[in-house]
Amino acid sequence: MEPGAATPFGFRQRKLPSKLRMRGSAPDMADPNQLFDDTSAHAGSPAVGYRGQETPGMGFQAQALLTEPMSNFAVAYGSSLASQGKELVDKNLDRFIPISKLKYYFAVDTIYVGKKLGLLVFPYMHQNWEVRYQQDTPVAPRFDINAPDLYIPAMAFITYILVAGLALGTQNRFSPEILGIQASSALVWLIIEVLVTLLSLYLVTVNTDLTTIDLIAFSGYKYVGMIVGVVSGLLFGRTGYYLVLLWCCIAIVVFMIRSLRLKILSEAAAQGVLVRGAKNQLRTYLTMAIAAAQPVFMYWLTYHLVR
Repeated sequence: MEPGAATPFGFRQRKLPSKLRMRGSAPDMADPNQLFDDTSAHAGSPAVGYRGQETPGMGFQAQALLTEPMSNFAVAYGSSLASQGKELVDKNLDRFIPISKLKYYFAVDTIYVGKKLGLLVFPYMHQNWEVRYQQDTPVAPRFDINAPDLYIPAMAFITYILVAGLALGTQNRFSPEILGIQASSALVWLIIEVLVTLLSLYLVTVNTDLTTIDLIAFSGYKYVGMIVGVVSGLLFGRTGYYLVLLWCCIAIVVFMIRSLRLKILSEAAAQGVLVRGAKNQLRTYLTMAIAAAQPVFMYWLTYHLVR
């Protein structure tokens, strides 16, 4: 019905003035029948969102708050596991391989290595063969030329394998298989020698301070003479090989007898007297047998490398 038109009862509908409109209504309201204003888009009011419509910044902050404690806990737990595993490995490894003792046998320097190599090749002028002790503990090899070490035997073994490969290469007989056989056979013979020596010491009931590592060290010194002999054979032929190897064999025998004499006859050395009897003779024969076995291994492992 139009404003101002007459009604059936004779009244006219009057148009409300604009002043009586609802407070806050927008003059340009799109819907004239809307009774209340939409205040959600009012200037300065914060926007209201629904779940799943949060801004990316808010989600990242919440995720960071949750993941940071978890990552710290994971790092701490991993560190504790690593420390426990390291302690377990060190404990079990030291039971079979005495790492602390191995450090002693590698405590060498350049001066010691030079003097020791000279002693292995020319031991005839050396007088004092006793190992020095400090508070019932032998001093490090770098302070005592008579102390056994593992550095020279280990390096000599590796050098022997390399020299053997060189000798086989000059004869057109080199192959990885042959070199592997050469290395494995040398290692096996070394193990057999040490095991036989340990068994002999047990059967003779020798009370000595020789350890298994000491026997490995003394048995490994022969590789120095083997290297010198093979290199001489490559330079001067078989004649040079036999002459130099013979010299090195005599030198290693003298070195082994003088080094092991006080080790195997430790009871007599401690008392300062010569122990007589069958037991002492067995110890002397054992010392001579260990020393005499060195030239046999030296020749057996090198004669086929020189032609």
